[in-house]
Amino acid sequence: MWPLFLLEQYSMNIRVVKSQIENSFAVVEFLATEARDMRLTEIAHRLGLPRSGAHRLLTALRSLGWVEQDLGTEQYRLSLKLSALGQRFLVSTRILDVCQPVLDRVAEESRELVRLAVIQGGELTTIAHAQGAQGTLVVQSRIFPTLPLHVTASGKAWLAMLPDETALRIVLAAGFGEPGAFGPNALRSINALQRELALTRQRGYGLAVEEAEPGVTGVAVSICPAQGIAQGVLAIVGPALRMTPERIVQVAAIASKAADELAMLWPLRLVVLDAIPHPRAVA
Repeated sequence: MWPLFLLEQYSMNIRVVKSQIENSFAVVEFLATEARDMRLTEIAHRLGLPRSGAHRLLTALRSLGWVEQDLGTEQYRLSLKLSALGQRFLVSTRILDVCQPVLDRVAEESRELVRLAVIQGGELTTIAHAQGAQGTLVVQSRIFPTLPLHVTASGKAWLAMLPDETALRIVLAAGFGEPGAFGPNALRSINALQRELALTRQRGYGLAVEEAEPGVTGVAVSICPAQGIAQGVLAIVGPALRMTPERIVQVAAIASKAADELAMLWPLRLVVLDAIPHPRAVA
């Protein structure tokens, strides 16, 4: 049996290691969210870390290739290592192989931008898109953005699948954003969010008209492969000028049909993955 002082020392070491791991991931997630060069003092302040502790974490992450530092400004930014690993994971799970043909077809039918987002850890992250719009009035898709839930059609579609208490807790944890952070019609209160979620459940799709950003309208439907549990969201996004009330209804029908198809295809990504021989098994 270990002496008491050794057990206490072991327990303290475990807490220190756990804290360092948590802080390291906090730095990576923060830099990924900000997606810009940042000063050490700002990173430390925003994360509530001592400046010296933040410096040690950033130095360690830089040595491992997760973080880069500009030699001129001494500011820090996330490297592309996380993006590369994320892309590698998506390729391995075969999600895109299974779902991309559906996105391409929906983009052609709707003649707008189509996005596929997956639900992970209380967030929605866009993993694939297809562009069906032509001409000069086109909404462009960003690469792997984490979507703000209360101002996007995708976010509303998913939040409406949850109990109000859970949905409100998720939104409040992220915050409604600073004034001017989103579009002119962005939701700004709990009461407005509750009314919007009730309306979303009633009509069967999420709708955001100039909420995430000015001039953009989105329509989204949750993808529920089994037992009514959402695994992802399909959204069709277009210029607000083109997305009239009549067109919104048409686009919602297209999105709903495609979401049902994706729900049936979703489990196939595991079947495809299991059918591929492990590299060690290849002669």
